[in-house]
Amino acid sequence: MIQELQEAYNRHDLEALDTLVKPCFREINKKSDFKSPIMLSANNIKHLLKIATLEADAVILNLEDGISQEEKPFALVLCAYFLSQHKKCDKKLIVRVNALNEGGYEEIIYLNQFMPDAIRIPKIKNRVEVKNVLALLNEEIELHLSIETGEAWHNLSNLAYDQRVTTFYLGILDLFADMRLSHSLINVENPTMKYMLSHFLITCKAMHVKAVSFVFQEFRDEETFIKWLELERSMGYDAKGCLSPNQVKLVNKIFVDKESEIKRAKVIIKLFEMHREEGITGFVDDEYGFIDEPIYRGALALLES
Repeated sequence: MIQELQEAYNRHDLEALDTLVKPCFREINKKSDFKSPIMLSANNIKHLLKIATLEADAVILNLEDGISQEEKPFALVLCAYFLSQHKKCDKKLIVRVNALNEGGYEEIIYLNQFMPDAIRIPKIKNRVEVKNVLALLNEEIELHLSIETGEAWHNLSNLAYDQRVTTFYLGILDLFADMRLSHSLINVENPTMKYMLSHFLITCKAMHVKAVSFVFQEFRDEETFIKWLELERSMGYDAKGCLSPNQVKLVNKIFVDKESEIKRAKVIIKLFEMHREEGITGFVDDEYGFIDEPIYRGALALLES
């Protein structure tokens, strides 16, 4: 089948390609704790064949950037085929469609037959667009949004009005371009970047939406990438978009310390409850620092999640 697929694609025979693809029922992957979503071009069969072996815990099948207008119909059918071949997948399979006014609505209708775990909408602007997408989207499929327009940033707190809207991605390059901000501001020390990362994360957390930090384009510059990861982790991020397997490894390594956080939360809860019995609700522990009721409630919330 793969050989037939490749031959039809090489001939640019869309009709032949389409006959190889059958609608299917997939078991939706509902996990929300993914941390290293990697982008794969949906027109690259060689890359799509590696889905099962990737270390990433989420895969974004990309129909948008980097795919020519001529290739987009083929990418859509190839994407559908590979979804049908992964009826159950331990990785979250997300499809990034084209902008809504550039074929995105039609792609969503087509992809409903193949049940991706989530659809990611680029260049979203407002709540009306979100409502229109949800009206078309299969109710079992999550909706993810790319925040990469000034209008989306302005409307950030109003976009997740439905529980199917579960994840936001910070599209920093397009966002800065739309706001007429220089890309030279995108560096680890810049206060504007730190503000935007903080605002994005806290707004997402307040809406119970997963926040995925921006893709670092210079994938060979691992030193700078690590600096971004360390900054983002210190802020509270637990996910970052990836372009390469090496970026995935670094994200998995730096954002992986869940067990330590759980262990720490359990100790804080125990210490606080012991002190509370003695009428003390604020104290300093040699290992865990200052502990009071808000910190105790935060530890409880971590264990509940």
